[in-house]
Amino acid sequence: MEALVKLLPLPHDIWIYLVIDVGLALLLLMVMKWLAGISRRSTVADELGVKDNFAFGISIAGGMLSLCIVMASVVGRHIGQGYGRAAIGMLTFGVVGIILVKFGRFAHDKVVLNHLDSHALISDRSVSVALVDAASLISSAIILRSMMVWVDGSDMNAIIAIVTGFTVVLTILLVMTRLYEIRYARDNQNDSFQGALKKGQMALAIEHSGNLLGTALVVASASNLLEYNPLGYVSNVTGWLIVSIVLAFLLMVLVTVSKKFILYGLNYRLEVDQQHNIGVACLELTLSVGIALIFNGVLEFLG
Repeated sequence: MEALVKLLPLPHDIWIYLVIDVGLALLLLMVMKWLAGISRRSTVADELGVKDNFAFGISIAGGMLSLCIVMASVVGRHIGQGYGRAAIGMLTFGVVGIILVKFGRFAHDKVVLNHLDSHALISDRSVSVALVDAASLISSAIILRSMMVWVDGSDMNAIIAIVTGFTVVLTILLVMTRLYEIRYARDNQNDSFQGALKKGQMALAIEHSGNLLGTALVVASASNLLEYNPLGYVSNVTGWLIVSIVLAFLLMVLVTVSKKFILYGLNYRLEVDQQHNIGVACLELTLSVGIALIFNGVLEFLG
């Protein structure tokens, strides 16, 4: 067997650390579920099992996946440093992750999609708004995970870098959404992008979700270009912000060019905006995420 399978040497107590990390992760997911239902009159079980509210399920799934993505950057971080320190580190970063995810959702509702009441629309089964809500949460988590991996240690300097760096997340989501709104209004006789989402425009929600996820993936690769300075509170944020904007702009150009070539002969703007073609929207989502992954792979190699 040893000749067929070559395993790397593992710490003898890795299973204890695994139990600690997974156990605390499940606890934090339960907290996330409880927080998702605390502001509603009915429980999560009622929303999903009795009311069959698919939109609520999509939204809460996005929140849970975002927390898992954030916690994935912490699992195994403290192996060999003691069980107590591993538990404290997992709880600390997990709680910070929950707070940032919840704050990110609040900011996205009040600042980014400022003309929509996402909470009420999701309660009214708006799947299009739920998709964008889930995509924004997952996008935020992708960038946050990159920042958590980027910082060294679990001290206060690392937490400050992550919390202040979250302004980059909100800025990127805001800029990308506003650019998309400008494009949509230009191509649709000054119609409202947020108004179209409110009406349940599914194809538009899928396309925009792809934009958010692709942008998050390419912005996350900024960690390969930046040097972490524990005491450089301002330079850490400005570095992430400037590099992120440049990378997001480059991705936008590359995705636009790829759509021109791959979807040649197809008026994909008309198909999505006017004819609500979900198939074309899925292709656009795939191109946004796919090009971002390729771009990300190049930057990871450089890093």
